[in-house]
Amino acid sequence: MEEELERVVPCSSQMVDSVIRVGTAGAIWGLCTGPYDARKQGLTGFSHAAFVARSVGGFGFQCGLVAGIFSLTRCGLQRYRRKNDLVNGLIAGAVAGAAVAARTRSLTQVLGTACLVSAFSAAADYSRTI
Repeated sequence: MEEELERVVPCSSQMVDSVIRVGTAGAIWGLCTGPYDARKQGLTGFSHAAFVARSVGGFGFQCGLVAGIFSLTRCGLQRYRRKNDLVNGLIAGAVAGAAVAARTRSLTQVLGTACLVSAFSAAADYSRTI
């Protein structure tokens, strides 16, 4: 049933769904870690609230970006290759990891992040097929 839906639903819709879901989870994570980090830095009052708000936005954006790139790439690969296997998740994870790490402009960090996200993506794909 799920595979039938993946063939019918456009890739852009899957991407928006992933961005909303994972971006919201990232924002909640930022809401949980932001106050702790602000207290650790000794911030109070308005600066504390501003730090938490930036933390929420940053985590939400970063997680949503990774999810959007991953789901769009994976869906496009599935449609292009006409296969639903681990290779799609590996490639999509590598692309998403490299895109996020590209800001660092360090080839070592780009390759490391691409490999790490690719491995987690493959593990998630594998666990979903069991």
